[in-house]
Amino acid sequence: MAGLFALARTMLAAPGAAPGWGYLRAFAEAAMVGGLADWFAVTALFRHPLGLPIPHTAIIPENKDRIADSLAGFLQSNFLTPQVVARRMAGLDVAGAAGSFLAAPRQGGEQGRLAAGAASLAADILESLDREKLGGMAKQALRQQIDRIDLAPLLGQMLQAMIADGRHLPLIEALLAKTAQTLEANEALLRNLIHDRANALVRLVKLDERLANTILDGIYKLLAEAVVHPDHPLRMKIVEGLEQLAHDLVEDPAMRARVEGMKAEVLANPAFTDWLDALWERARGGLLAAVRGGGNGALSGQIGVALADLGRALQTDRQLALLVNRFARRTLVGVASRYGSQIVRLVSETIRRWDARTVTARIEGAVGRDLQFIRINGTLVGGLVGLALHALDMAL
Repeated sequence: MAGLFALARTMLAAPGAAPGWGYLRAFAEAAMVGGLADWFAVTALFRHPLGLPIPHTAIIPENKDRIADSLAGFLQSNFLTPQVVARRMAGLDVAGAAGSFLAAPRQGGEQGRLAAGAASLAADILESLDREKLGGMAKQALRQQIDRIDLAPLLGQMLQAMIADGRHLPLIEALLAKTAQTLEANEALLRNLIHDRANALVRLVKLDERLANTILDGIYKLLAEAVVHPDHPLRMKIVEGLEQLAHDLVEDPAMRARVEGMKAEVLANPAFTDWLDALWERARGGLLAAVRGGGNGALSGQIGVALADLGRALQTDRQLALLVNRFARRTLVGVASRYGSQIVRLVSETIRRWDARTVTARIEGAVGRDLQFIRINGTLVGGLVGLALHALDMAL
């Protein structure tokens, strides 16, 4: 516009110049003023024009904290109030959307790509987290949960339930059979023990071998009869012992203290720490294999079938859909009510932590193209106004 103004002014000064050059000069002159004014106004939003500390310039950097608080207040007042969230959620069918996604075919389509992307993202996040720190937190959480469990009453109640349902009988039979197998496998050791314990006179008359046979045969007979006869005294004695143990685990403070002591010893044992390490590695490896496993991943197989069934239920079962939508609405309203101020405070504090240059660069980068059109539009509008004023002046 400056060049156009210089050309029009030069041509207008020549003898016999056409009147049109006057209109062009008025247009260019006003356009320069409009362009410069808009350049100044746009630049003053983000920095001091030409680096000069002119008052009321660099508006955004100078008012960064006030802008952050105003933006946070705007978000809380217009988006994160319980009333707004409830009104917005009233028109959303969360259950239908979830059901449509879960029931859709896993191969191809937007749902398939979304599922694959979500699985890949989950795997990337899991792999990016510090392996030792994450494992330490998981193992510490598991250790704390085990430590909080009052183990003795739990074991006692389980044992009482087993006895009441008769589920202890196969255990007793298996125990008796295993005892017989152990004795049979170590029969030579037992015979040697009996021979060694027998006195010299018994060994001299060769009664030690007969004694060993009698003892072993008696034990085998006792175990076999206990296995066969449900009312055998040995079996009843074992049941009586189990019932007493179940009672002591629930009612006896001394027994409960012993169990807690044994639990503490187990938790403090290095072998338990090694077991936790192996458990964590298996869980982490299994999760990574599930989300990275493609066709064999967590979204396929039986889990995929179950998810598809759940999706169809959400689409067809009106009562279930109503419950899910109501739960989603109440959950989000509760989040807005309890944590809305904290969420907007996070926005405010984040912007406050940015330096002025960062704020300026991010806002200007977001609207930079529009800012350039503001300058162009200001130039053209200024030129047209100048042209109109010149025409009015010539007419008068």
